[in-house]
Amino acid sequence: MKKVLVFLLVTQLGLAQQIFKKKQSLLGSPFEITVVAKDSLEGNYFTNLAIDEVKRIENLISDWIPTTQISKVNQNAGIQPVKVDQEVYDLVERAIKISKLTSGAFDISYASMDKIWKFDGSMKEMPSEEAIKKSVEKVGYQNIILNPKDTTIFLKNKGMKLGLGGIGQGYIADKIKVLLQVKGCKSALVNVSGDINTWGKQPDNKSWTVGIVNPMNKNKVFATFPLDDSAVETSGSYEKYVTFNGKRYSHIIDPRTGYPASGIVSVSVFAKQTEIADALATGIFVLGVDVGLDLINQLKGIGCIIVDDKGVIHTSKNIDIKKYQ
Repeated sequence: MKKVLVFLLVTQLGLAQQIFKKKQSLLGSPFEITVVAKDSLEGNYFTNLAIDEVKRIENLISDWIPTTQISKVNQNAGIQPVKVDQEVYDLVERAIKISKLTSGAFDISYASMDKIWKFDGSMKEMPSEEAIKKSVEKVGYQNIILNPKDTTIFLKNKGMKLGLGGIGQGYIADKIKVLLQVKGCKSALVNVSGDINTWGKQPDNKSWTVGIVNPMNKNKVFATFPLDDSAVETSGSYEKYVTFNGKRYSHIIDPRTGYPASGIVSVSVFAKQTEIADALATGIFVLGVDVGLDLINQLKGIGCIIVDDKGVIHTSKNIDIKKYQ
């Protein structure tokens, strides 16, 4: 893997504060860590810690690596419970809470779905209603059985599978933040494939910022938000979708029905933790504009921006978009 390290030198009050960035492809996606440090030694130390943490968690929760604890849970679906580390157990437990909160629109057992939709241009007609219904037979967070006494996870039905893609990257960003803060990193921005978490200020004492794009308008940034010790996650369907009878179907599938989500092309969720932003963004995509906004408006400290398939921008009550345009 190629490691890239660049830095920008800014002098403030006579003290050299440097920004160090490291990019790698991890989890099959781009990963970037940006830290503020006093020299290259410290910069390297912090960025390497972050990369090691990604690998550590990937080897616990990836459903692609056959030896991980989540893979072992999947391999034993319908057979027996599997003992997992406390952090894996807790993550799955929190994921189930978000499934309940979103009425099943977010569901980590979505990985049990039959892959009947193709978004690579090869699909010429819609799957039959019967095939769609059958594709989600094994999906259902209600069939994930947790035993807190033994920290075991049991998937009730054979063929069931967990996939933590919709929450795992956010979890990793949060864990990196906690780890680097403990190790003395005062300021950084973590970007795990679009799941962004920040703390501290840049060397010029300005906040870290994130630009939100409208995918329907040539990806122009329509708002720039400061991120002060907070997180944002954007889910989009503007790259992968199919159109049948003039209706656009996104690559994000509703785990309850087997049909692709429609009506939304982009969701950005702002929260204190990336994990919750990550899971809620997926859930809102499936719930749609009205139900999604209604849910966010009931949650304290969480904001949301939705771009619908007509290019119209919708925001939760706590975001005044004009302030940031």
